Amino acid sequence: MLDWLLTGEIAVAGGYLSVPEVVGNVFGLGSALLGMRRLVWAWPVGLLGNVLLFTVFVSGSLSNAVAEPLWGQAGRQVVFAAMSLFGWWCWTRSRGDGGLAVVPRWASRRERLLLAGVAVLGYATAYVVLRELGSWGPATEAWILTGSLLATWGMARGWVEFWLIWVAVDVVGVTSLIRAGYYPTAGMYLFYGAFCVAGFLSWWRIERTSRTTPVAPLADRVPEGVIT
Repeated sequence: MLDWLLTGEIAVAGGYLSVPEVVGNVFGLGSALLGMRRLVWAWPVGLLGNVLLFTVFVSGSLSNAVAEPLWGQAGRQVVFAAMSLFGWWCWTRSRGDGGLAVVPRWASRRERLLLAGVAVLGYATAYVVLRELGSWGPATEAWILTGSLLATWGMARGWVEFWLIWVAVDVVGVTSLIRAGYYPTAGMYLFYGAFCVAGFLSWWRIERTSRTTPVAPLADRVPEGVIT
């Protein structure tokens, strides 16, 4: 079973699909769904998907079009794994009684400036490293890698903007993966794009509700069971 999960193939018309690529993306979708619902399980589920997809992209041989590693995509899974551990820790610490881990909010001006600075520096660094490694398409790979890092970081912090970063990543990711022959992942990226729009609208609505709902001062709250 483990061998099938790591190296298996699913026959389709005109070729095959890689089992770890398909299953890894299913775990990724599950993580996104749990993340939209702000449940801590989003992180460990996503972590399992990262492990499977890393084995796919680091080999390169599973692609029908590119017999080279996609180091950006493979590195992206390593980044995801590290950020998943960070997000898991953040959401576990902030989880409330209802099991919801975060209250969505917009990033502050300072946080957005930090995001922009990290984006520029991260892209430049990733491009140089991926070009030297001989990755296929370092320009798009660097975009995907850097955007994925920022989006996962934003999700861990509970920023509404992280959904929009994912959309920017998915737009580039779909075309890049189709050209590289990773059709299941490209299809999942396309679905992710639409899903991220829905996730953004959901978190935006929650953020507006939490901002406009008045919270009684602590001194005015009456403990349960106390009659006034």
